[in-house]
Amino acid sequence: MKSDNQSFSGDPPKAFILLGVSDRPWLALPLFVVLLLSYVLAMSGNVAIILASRLDPRLHSPMYVFLSHLSFPDLCYTSMTVPQMLVNMGSSQKTISYGGCTVQYAVFHWLGCTECIVLAATALDHYVAICKPLHYTVLMHHALCQQLVALAWLSDFGNSFVQVVLTVQLPFCGQQVLNNFFCEVPAMIKLSCADTAVNDATLAVLVAFFMLVPLALILLSYGFIARAVLRIQSSKGRHKAFGTCSSHLMIVSLCLFYLPAIYMYLQPPSSYSQEQGKFISLFYSIITPTLNPFIYTLRNKDMKGALRRLLARIWRLCGR
Repeated sequence: MKSDNQSFSGDPPKAFILLGVSDRPWLALPLFVVLLLSYVLAMSGNVAIILASRLDPRLHSPMYVFLSHLSFPDLCYTSMTVPQMLVNMGSSQKTISYGGCTVQYAVFHWLGCTECIVLAATALDHYVAICKPLHYTVLMHHALCQQLVALAWLSDFGNSFVQVVLTVQLPFCGQQVLNNFFCEVPAMIKLSCADTAVNDATLAVLVAFFMLVPLALILLSYGFIARAVLRIQSSKGRHKAFGTCSSHLMIVSLCLFYLPAIYMYLQPPSSYSQEQGKFISLFYSIITPTLNPFIYTLRNKDMKGALRRLLARIWRLCGR
């Protein structure tokens, strides 16, 4: 509902007010501590995975190339949202500039869709490793991995560019309050006072392609993997095969990334609730990036060994 003193000029607002996660003052301090701890864990965990994957020669296989490209978006997610939240929680002016808001939802949309495609590429790598082991080095060669990664980043940049072009043209008619902790495309569309049918349709089509198609490929890959593993006679062999892809399957099956994002971006615009949206956004913007480093490393002996060697190297450098 629009207030009487709203301005209906076509000029965009200079800033937006972010209401944050909760409007209860007594939750401010606990939330600040939890968010700060999550940020430290997400930053340290994802930076460690990227450094280990890049610096350790033992981790230059396709699996770890994809893993580093999964950790980088997670690193950016938290850097795009949590510092802004922490600053706003300690300030009386909980605002973000119009330009800052545009950059936030543009980069966030780009990174989110990129992660979807990289997750599908990781599932393809696991499928080839388990179902076509004799042809693995021929099929999953270095050039193909680089092409898949480049395809993910470039195609999703185009997707994000389209969303930004459509969103920045929307008039907001003086409405400046976002009931969220960061700027996101569905929340911006909901805030507009104009007809958003084109924005809604474009968002639904592009997000369906960049989320549902990779998710379908992941489920199909793991269907073939499960069938191949069940045919292995040795229990030790089955355990080793499932261990190869268990962490990747876990992050999808736990619904920490795909289902919240699908619910957020593919629901009809008339049923979108900013109150629900901000809590759903917590899953794929903060909770998932914080948990991913632990999920990907807890059952991975090679990664744990690389992290130990990385810490030892850092310790030696600090001791000099």
